[in-house]
Amino acid sequence: MEQLILFFLTFVVVFIGYEIFVVNRAKKNYKSKDKKIPIEIKYLIKKYGIDIKKINYFQLLQVVAIVSSLDITIIVTIMSLINKFIFKILFVVIFIIPIILISYSIVGKKYRKKMIKDE
Repeated sequence: MEQLILFFLTFVVVFIGYEIFVVNRAKKNYKSKDKKIPIEIKYLIKKYGIDIKKINYFQLLQVVAIVSSLDITIIVTIMSLINKFIFKILFVVIFIIPIILISYSIVGKKYRKKMIKDE
Protein backbone atom coordinates (compact mmCIF):
# COMPACT_ATOMS: atom_id res chain seq x y z
CA MET A 1 0.00 0.00 0.00
CA GLU A 2 2.85 2.35 0.83
CA GLN A 3 4.43 1.78 -2.58
CA LEU A 4 1.14 2.51 -4.33
CA ILE A 5 0.82 5.83 -2.50
CA LEU A 6 4.43 6.67 -3.39
CA PHE A 7 3.70 5.81 -7.04
CA PHE A 8 0.65 8.08 -7.28
CA LEU A 9 2.17 10.96 -5.34
CA THR A 10 5.34 10.82 -7.42
CA PHE A 11 3.32 10.73 -10.62
CA VAL A 12 1.19 13.71 -9.63
CA VAL A 13 4.15 15.82 -8.50
CA VAL A 14 6.25 15.02 -11.57
CA PHE A 15 3.31 15.53 -13.94
CA ILE A 16 2.43 18.92 -12.45
CA GLY A 17 6.08 19.98 -12.59
CA TYR A 18 6.37 18.80 -16.19
CA GLU A 19 3.19 20.67 -17.11
CA ILE A 20 4.44 23.89 -15.53
CA PHE A 21 8.05 23.85 -16.71
CA VAL A 22 7.91 22.05 -20.06
CA VAL A 23 4.41 21.96 -21.54
CA ASN A 24 3.41 25.55 -20.78
CA ARG A 25 6.74 26.86 -22.04
CA ALA A 26 6.46 24.71 -25.18
CA LYS A 27 2.95 26.01 -25.86
CA LYS A 28 4.11 29.62 -25.56
CA ASN A 29 7.19 29.02 -27.70
CA TYR A 30 5.20 27.20 -30.38
CA LYS A 31 2.95 30.22 -30.83
CA SER A 32 5.93 32.56 -31.11
CA LYS A 33 8.25 32.95 -34.09
CA ASP A 34 10.97 30.75 -32.54
CA LYS A 35 8.87 27.56 -32.42
CA LYS A 36 11.20 25.95 -29.90
CA ILE A 37 10.18 22.31 -29.59
CA PRO A 38 10.98 20.11 -26.57
CA ILE A 39 13.73 17.55 -27.10
CA GLU A 40 11.31 14.65 -26.62
CA ILE A 41 9.22 15.80 -29.56
CA LYS A 42 12.33 16.47 -31.65
CA TYR A 43 13.35 12.85 -30.98
CA LEU A 44 9.94 11.59 -32.12
CA ILE A 45 10.10 13.74 -35.26
CA LYS A 46 13.60 12.52 -36.21
CA LYS A 47 13.22 8.86 -35.25
CA TYR A 48 9.64 8.17 -36.37
CA GLY A 49 9.09 10.83 -39.03
CA ILE A 50 6.18 12.45 -37.25
CA ASP A 51 4.93 15.56 -39.01
CA ILE A 52 3.73 18.16 -36.53
CA LYS A 53 1.48 19.74 -39.16
CA LYS A 54 -0.49 16.50 -39.54
CA ILE A 55 -1.03 15.81 -35.84
CA ASN A 56 -2.32 17.78 -32.90
CA TYR A 57 0.87 19.26 -31.41
CA PHE A 58 -0.75 20.15 -28.09
CA GLN A 59 -2.14 16.64 -27.68
CA LEU A 60 1.33 15.25 -28.37
CA LEU A 61 2.70 17.55 -25.66
CA GLN A 62 0.23 16.09 -23.18
CA VAL A 63 1.11 12.52 -24.18
CA VAL A 64 4.81 13.29 -23.78
CA ALA A 65 4.12 14.80 -20.34
CA ILE A 66 2.26 11.68 -19.23
CA VAL A 67 4.89 9.31 -20.63
CA SER A 68 7.81 11.22 -19.12
CA SER A 69 6.06 11.42 -15.76
CA LEU A 70 5.29 7.72 -15.86
CA ASP A 71 8.91 6.88 -16.71
CA ILE A 72 10.24 8.89 -13.79
CA THR A 73 7.57 7.45 -11.48
CA ILE A 74 8.45 3.88 -12.42
CA ILE A 75 12.14 4.52 -11.77
CA VAL A 76 11.47 6.17 -8.38
CA THR A 77 9.07 3.43 -7.28
CA ILE A 78 11.47 0.63 -8.17
CA MET A 79 14.33 2.52 -6.52
CA SER A 80 12.33 2.69 -3.31
CA LEU A 81 12.16 -1.11 -3.27
CA ILE A 82 15.96 -1.45 -3.34
CA ASN A 83 17.72 -1.19 0.01
CA LYS A 84 21.37 -0.50 -0.79
CA PHE A 85 22.29 2.92 -2.15
CA ILE A 86 24.87 1.59 -4.62
CA PHE A 87 22.29 -0.77 -6.12
CA LYS A 88 19.83 2.11 -6.48
CA ILE A 89 22.38 4.13 -8.42
CA LEU A 90 23.33 1.09 -10.50
CA PHE A 91 19.67 0.42 -11.28
CA VAL A 92 19.10 3.99 -12.44
CA VAL A 93 22.24 4.02 -14.57
CA ILE A 94 21.36 0.73 -16.26
CA PHE A 95 17.60 1.07 -16.71
CA ILE A 96 16.70 4.72 -17.20
CA ILE A 97 17.68 4.95 -20.88
CA PRO A 98 15.97 1.66 -21.91
CA ILE A 99 12.77 2.61 -20.09
CA ILE A 100 12.68 6.01 -21.80
CA LEU A 101 13.47 4.55 -25.24
CA ILE A 102 10.83 1.83 -24.92
CA SER A 103 8.13 4.26 -23.82
CA TYR A 104 8.92 6.76 -26.57
CA SER A 105 9.07 4.01 -29.17
CA ILE A 106 5.50 3.07 -28.21
CA VAL A 107 4.40 6.72 -28.53
CA GLY A 108 6.29 7.17 -31.81
CA LYS A 109 4.80 4.05 -33.39
CA LYS A 110 1.31 5.05 -32.24
CA TYR A 111 1.61 8.50 -33.80
CA ARG A 112 3.19 7.13 -36.98
CA LYS A 113 0.23 4.76 -37.40
CA LYS A 114 -2.14 7.64 -36.70
CA MET A 115 -0.42 9.75 -39.39
CA ILE A 116 -0.59 6.93 -41.93
CA LYS A 117 -4.23 6.29 -41.10
CA ASP A 118 -5.15 9.97 -41.54
CA GLU A 119 -3.52 10.24 -44.98
